[in-house]
Amino acid sequence: MILDGILDLSGWQIVVWALISCHITLLGVTIYLHRAMAHRALDLHPAVSHFFRFWLWLTTGMVTVQWVAIHRKHHAHCETDEDPHSPQVLGLRRVFFQGAELYQDAAKRPEIMEKYGRGCPNDWLERTVYSRFPWLGISALLVIEFALMGMWGVSVFAVQMMCIPLLAAGVINGVGHYWGYRNYECNDAATNVSPWGIVIVGEELHNNHHAYPSSAKFALRPWEFDLGWMYIRALQAIGLAKVRRVAPAPTVDSAKSQIDIETVKALISSRLHVMQDYASN
Repeated sequence: MILDGILDLSGWQIVVWALISCHITLLGVTIYLHRAMAHRALDLHPAVSHFFRFWLWLTTGMVTVQWVAIHRKHHAHCETDEDPHSPQVLGLRRVFFQGAELYQDAAKRPEIMEKYGRGCPNDWLERTVYSRFPWLGISALLVIEFALMGMWGVSVFAVQMMCIPLLAAGVINGVGHYWGYRNYECNDAATNVSPWGIVIVGEELHNNHHAYPSSAKFALRPWEFDLGWMYIRALQAIGLAKVRRVAPAPTVDSAKSQIDIETVKALISSRLHVMQDYASN
């Protein structure tokens, strides 16, 4: 029957596909959109970049320049009236439950795209397909999953559509600026939601990210874990990624008895680490 789909998948197989597809989407957001495009913390091989660009178009309908520009403005005006999605300004309930709407409102403002969206893809595919028809990808995904899995495919599609609004827009943009622990007293309310960045592949470590936005690695304390960083290291090992920057890791040179210019430079670059370690002792 058409309602059963072409594939004869078990319930567990359908669940596994839903989890894997959402995981890949989250990887696309954190590795491609966030760390590579918005902050230039790493360079990705063109094949990897385009895979993530296509996958995000297919599973979310998000346009690279819109996501990047909105995120850069968030960092530039964090916790102010100009922040597109600050729970400190707009309230946690609104950001958590209406994060997707706030994103769409900001995406409609051309001045944000022009000022903060520089350096994003502008090739033929971007102009004629991805940016021009962002709805076409998710429409194709719905048709494909319904054809393959029947009504179960529609359920999987619904889960996929909730993945980014709930976890990225809701948890990170909302809870990640409202509740959690802080390693660094940076000039915003960003928090680490959890020390283990597994479910949202490292994005849980939001205070660390705001302290060092251009770092490709979000886990900055020995007890923290960033799953996204593990994927980046794997891509780097096979020549598909190049890390450009990570947060400084200060060390104490006990052999030095006097301060010199190199020590001053190291202290300035690692000031957040040093201040936190000093406050803890």
